[in-house]
Amino acid sequence: MLEELKKHVIFDRKIVASITKDDSYAGLLLHRLKKSGQIMEIERDRYTVHNDAFLIASRISWPSYISAWSALRYHNLTEQLLQAIWVVTPRKRRNTLVLFAGTEIRFITALPRHLFGYDKVELRGFEIFVADPEKSIIDSLLFKKASVSEVSSLIANNLRSLRTAKLLDYAIRTGSVPVIKRTGFLLEKAGIPVRKRVARYLNAPYLPLEYNLPATESRSNRDWKILENVVL
Repeated sequence: MLEELKKHVIFDRKIVASITKDDSYAGLLLHRLKKSGQIMEIERDRYTVHNDAFLIASRISWPSYISAWSALRYHNLTEQLLQAIWVVTPRKRRNTLVLFAGTEIRFITALPRHLFGYDKVELRGFEIFVADPEKSIIDSLLFKKASVSEVSSLIANNLRSLRTAKLLDYAIRTGSVPVIKRTGFLLEKAGIPVRKRVARYLNAPYLPLEYNLPATESRSNRDWKILENVVL
C-alpha cells in the first residue's frame, strides 16, 4: 500500500479506496497509517508520504504555482532563508495557511488573468509548478510580498540572468499601473531604458515608490509620476 501511495504527491480517501477496492476499509487504513506516522495529513482528507513542503505546495490547490520569494530562492536569485512557501491560486480557500513539516505554506488568491509565467519542473521524480524568475519578481510586487527596495536589489544583482524585456512584458500584462510604473522605474534605475514603452501608463496619479513606507518628505519624480520615499 505504501509503495502505491508513494506514486502520488498527495492522495485522499478516494485514491486509497481505489487501491483497496473497499471504501470502508480505506477510512480505517488511513486512520492506522496516520496514527503510526507512516503518512502525514496536510489538511482534511489530504495526505502524503513525502516529507517535503516544497514538493506538495503547488499540489494542494488546483491550479496553483509557487512564486515570490519561494520561487526566487528556487532559482538561486536570493540567498534569503524562506519564512514561508508562497503559492498563487485563483481558488478562494478557507485556510490560507497550511503548516506542514515545520514549514508555512501560504496561499495568495489571485485573479485568473494573473495566472501566467510559471513552468512545470521536476522535483524528486514529480512535476511541480513554479513561477519563472521574472514572474516571481512581478508577483512579489503585485501581491506586495517583498519591499520595493528588496526587488530593486534583486534586479540590480541579477541583470545578467534576468530577461528584462520579459520582466516589463509581465508587468504590463498584469494590468496593474502601480506594478508597471514601479517595474519600469526599477529597470531604468538599473540602466535599462524602458520609459517609452510604458509612456501611456505614466499619466496616472503619483504613487509612492515604496508601498510599505509613508510618502511624506518624498521627492517627486515627474518623469515617472512617482514619489521617491526611499533611497535605492
